[in-house]
Amino acid sequence: MDMIFNPLVGGLLIGITTVIYLLSLGKVIGISGILSQLLFSKERFLPFLFIAGLIIGGSAYGVFTEQTVAFPETRSPLILIISGLLVGYGTRLGSGCTSGHGVCGISRLSPRSVVATLVFMTTAIITVSILN
Repeated sequence: MDMIFNPLVGGLLIGITTVIYLLSLGKVIGISGILSQLLFSKERFLPFLFIAGLIIGGSAYGVFTEQTVAFPETRSPLILIISGLLVGYGTRLGSGCTSGHGVCGISRLSPRSVVATLVFMTTAIITVSILN
């Protein structure tokens, strides 16, 4: 039951949060944009709360639920840093991250977001296929 229930609840929470964020702030939710606001904007309080909520919520979920997926093997810190920088670069290049394009852009029927999400997903599928 958890295999169906947890993703369903998670998806509903993401959708509800997206609508609340849009209606209350008039902004489309996207993690890269919010992180950029936190790092480079004068208005840092709400972005800080959002990012803190992501970290606390994800950590709490991991602590209070039984994990059924094994944690991946240890990776080199250098590889993680390079990967993070490449993701950040791709986020800027693509004018948003997967959450922004996939959740908000597609729901607004944005052609650019549909194309971006297709590129993200295709690249992910190819990468996993090559690595596995």
